[in-house]
Amino acid sequence: MTGLHLLPLRARRTPLTRLSRFSTSSRKSSYADTLPNLKIGAHTKVLFQGFTGRQATANVKESLAWGTKIVGGVKPGVEGEHLGLPVFPSVRAMQAQERAKPDASAIYVPGNQTAKAIEEAIEAEIPLVVAVAEHIPIHDMLRVHSMLQTQSKTRLVGANCPGIISAIGKCRIGFQPLPCFSPGKIGIVAKSGTLSYETVASTTRAGLGQSLCISMGGDVLAGTNFVDALKVFEEDPDTEGIILVGEIGGTAEIDAAEWIRDYNKRTANPKPIMALVGGREAPPGRVMGHAGAWIAPGEPDAEAKHKALESAGVTMVDHPEKFGQGMKALLAHRALTSATSISSSGQKRGLHTMRRLSHGSSRVSSRSIQKRSLYVKEFHALDMLKQKSIAVDEAAPLGSDVLLTMTVDRTALSPCIVASTRPDLAEASSARFPFAYTTQKFSSTSPVLEAVASHLQLPETAREKLAELTQALWQIFKEKEAYLLEVRANFSHGEMQVRGARFGFDDAAFRSSGRQEDVHRLRMKEEEVPEEVEAETDGIVYVKLQGEGSIGTLVNGAGLAMNTVDALSIHGGHCANFLDTGGKATSETVKSSFRIIRSDPRVKAIFVNIFGGLTRCDMIAEGIIMAFRDLEMNVPVVVRLRGTNEEIGQKMIAESGLPLHAFDNFEDAAKKAISLARST
Repeated sequence: MTGLHLLPLRARRTPLTRLSRFSTSSRKSSYADTLPNLKIGAHTKVLFQGFTGRQATANVKESLAWGTKIVGGVKPGVEGEHLGLPVFPSVRAMQAQERAKPDASAIYVPGNQTAKAIEEAIEAEIPLVVAVAEHIPIHDMLRVHSMLQTQSKTRLVGANCPGIISAIGKCRIGFQPLPCFSPGKIGIVAKSGTLSYETVASTTRAGLGQSLCISMGGDVLAGTNFVDALKVFEEDPDTEGIILVGEIGGTAEIDAAEWIRDYNKRTANPKPIMALVGGREAPPGRVMGHAGAWIAPGEPDAEAKHKALESAGVTMVDHPEKFGQGMKALLAHRALTSATSISSSGQKRGLHTMRRLSHGSSRVSSRSIQKRSLYVKEFHALDMLKQKSIAVDEAAPLGSDVLLTMTVDRTALSPCIVASTRPDLAEASSARFPFAYTTQKFSSTSPVLEAVASHLQLPETAREKLAELTQALWQIFKEKEAYLLEVRANFSHGEMQVRGARFGFDDAAFRSSGRQEDVHRLRMKEEEVPEEVEAETDGIVYVKLQGEGSIGTLVNGAGLAMNTVDALSIHGGHCANFLDTGGKATSETVKSSFRIIRSDPRVKAIFVNIFGGLTRCDMIAEGIIMAFRDLEMNVPVVVRLRGTNEEIGQKMIAESGLPLHAFDNFEDAAKKAISLARST
């Protein structure tokens, strides 16, 4: 065993000289120094923020019974006891620090309160903070990350993630379905919750079990990413094989591929790595369930990520059900290789190697500009610029226009400017320039603007105008909580005119926090797909896919829904929709999902693919039965139920007397759905 495995997190608050194996050549402290805090286990003492809430209470009971060392919780301004554990008035309270001595904090508060709770934990120097809430405003998280990057004590997992869990150490910080887990040797890092549960169950069925499972989460700004997890798994003696589950959005998978390629070169007999990337069939320009599942300007699509990982030596699969047996074969091969040719060569990279940032041209061009639910009309965007005294001339003919975009850099965890010397985002003409969220004002002499002006080849006479435009965009970006501001502009003869604009704003700022109501009112629902708007009112994420789609899909979890569409397409099927019932689906939600799917006359068969975590299989089964009872169900339905209460759900389906086709295996279920759609 190594020091990393045995060292209590409490000791990690002292200088990291004891962890010389993982230190950088520079002694300057940074956020990277917090990576060892991810190695949780039986020693980890967990504090809950939002302790007395309904969800936290249920989670604490389960986690305690499983073996997690929970030492109490926080309820603002209150002292007392809950579930036989102490309640503290704040994370910073002397009682919490002295009596509980927490190594980690589980944040169970609503999305509009999550950022404040994270900030309190950072100020209290809690070594590990796990945030599970979704719908956290992007700008709240930008502020959190600007804090995280200036300290070296606290590591964040999440937000919008199931959490982190040590199957070996029986330490669960999150809401993962415990029956799926078993102590073992596979390290798993994933963006998607439901896909990670499928992955865990596959490795459990294969007899491999799990060492440590880290959720990156599906938000735009992740506190811990794939490369962070890979560095931990490389050094972890309990981890013999690694699985990575990615999806569209950001460049984390590309960064992981670069790290893996280097790891395989410098390591004799490296640990086998398998992966899956969801969203290969996702339509361009759409948000696929997760807040971060959209392709920003210059980012790679799922196909590019798949190819990058594959070329780095990663074994790729099209469905998580295949991970278990696939990893079993890879580990057997590694054992043979190790037995026949043991080499001590190969220099290991320290755990604290700094994240590589790309300031150059984007590696893969976006196919289109994404749309989110609050992507305003162009005339609204131009009006906002006019209010900032920016000259606009929509009628001017195309000239030597440039493209200037202010958005979020998911790798730098900060805002950034994407500049293109053409009025599009061709890879060769584009470059990305991250800057601090704490920036107050842009001037022509700002280092970032000097770099942007140089890339755009602007003359000195145009740089003041560039500064005016950038400052206006920055004001709108912060004041209105934008996630993307794109303008097409012309700089000629010392003047500047904006020729076009596309602005997108964060819907979570309104949905969870009630902010930006004036921007939210600009949404024109009457111009959107009616079924998608209807689904939204029921808490369902529904995307109507174009083409000859004949299979309706009903899935719980955005990642699993994307992968279901991908896998059906690989098997020759044509899906009519993407549908995520949401993590808090009810029987009524399932019934509503059937109604929306059935409203599409193209649908000839429906495929229900559920892996229960928080969503219980018996509840899904009840919703299916209700749909057949109350709706005119005149198309065949294929049902695959796995996970929480799967035996009860499967029994309900079997005894329902309804014309349902039930399966355990995904491939068998997929082939049946395709066959029924073709024959109906």
